[in-house]
Amino acid sequence: MDDINGLIFCLMNMLYFNEKDSAVEIEQISIVLGKNFVISFQEDAYRDVFNPLRERLKLQGTKVRQQNADFLFYCLIDMIVDNYFLVMEKLGEKIENLEEDIVRSANTRSLAKINLLRKEMIVLKRSIAPVRELISGILRSENELIEERTEKYFKDVYDHIIQANDLAENYRDMMMNLHDLYLSNVNLKMNEVMKVMAVVTCLLAPATVIGGIFGMNFDRIPWAHNQTGFFLAVSMMLIIPIAMIIIFKKRGWF
Repeated sequence: MDDINGLIFCLMNMLYFNEKDSAVEIEQISIVLGKNFVISFQEDAYRDVFNPLRERLKLQGTKVRQQNADFLFYCLIDMIVDNYFLVMEKLGEKIENLEEDIVRSANTRSLAKINLLRKEMIVLKRSIAPVRELISGILRSENELIEERTEKYFKDVYDHIIQANDLAENYRDMMMNLHDLYLSNVNLKMNEVMKVMAVVTCLLAPATVIGGIFGMNFDRIPWAHNQTGFFLAVSMMLIIPIAMIIIFKKRGWF
């Protein structure tokens, strides 16, 4: 925001949520307030958030038609700020859906979504944070273009942008929590895999020991030449793991 030669110039970012790509898009807009006129410059003439305001300007007797240029200036900024909440609402839905996906099944695709959503939150934060200083500069300005009766509207916008900034901070914290949740789920899944492998290793250990004992190259091994020796060894290989499973179950190890 600059106050130059009796004019007030504002440079802001207008945000859109692309439903097709599910991404936040930015368009830069410049607004100039002069005596009895407001001029706005934008990059894309076919896409903005001002259509409701245009409809109100077409109607006779609306407040925006009866007030001075500074009220129209306020309306433009207010509609840009209000659209921030719509974009953040869409991002909030994406965060909730991503959280459900991570809880249900954490994989590399979930991590990629977290990184993309984190970048969008950075873009959102960079676009919203400077607007607070912009509105504050307008309120501090002693330019006669801003009438005293219009200042209360800019104070309302200032409250909205503070709320939007706080919400963006909360979303950023939520993204960090999602990343921690992803790491926790991955570690939990790894622990489950290691747990299963450890149980299998323990169950195979008796068979390995028994097979190793009866496979030693000694001349005399008990039951080595007995007709029931093989069946006895196999029975022990089965009975001991079954007993271990029962013990593990009772202790709640799996």
